[in-house]
Amino acid sequence: MTQSDREIDELVGDWLTLREAARPLGVSPNRIKTLIREKRLMGLVRGGELSIPAAFLDGEDLVKGLPGTIVLLTDAGFSVEEALRWLFTPDDTLPGTPIQAMRENRGTEVRRRAQSLAF
Repeated sequence: MTQSDREIDELVGDWLTLREAARPLGVSPNRIKTLIREKRLMGLVRGGELSIPAAFLDGEDLVKGLPGTIVLLTDAGFSVEEALRWLFTPDDTLPGTPIQAMRENRGTEVRRRAQSLAF
């Protein structure tokens, strides 16, 4: 595991395999893979399996606004690692991390910041 992998794991915390993520959403693991391919979710290989951050799920749904924010970040040229680092790095002006703000229904400000990264 590289230093970068360890840093991302420290920021993200818990990961879910595709099967673990699919269960509460009521979809197949292939649907999760499709969402990743469509850049509406992000995942990395962890423990030999493609996995997504557990924080991306809110009960039986994806965190509100997450797919659109991921599209903004990828359109801004962020790699998966860079986008995950941005989403999970504390920002004193939010306060908290962008993913925490989104989970607390404060996604408008997060998307505004993500849009500004593209310019």
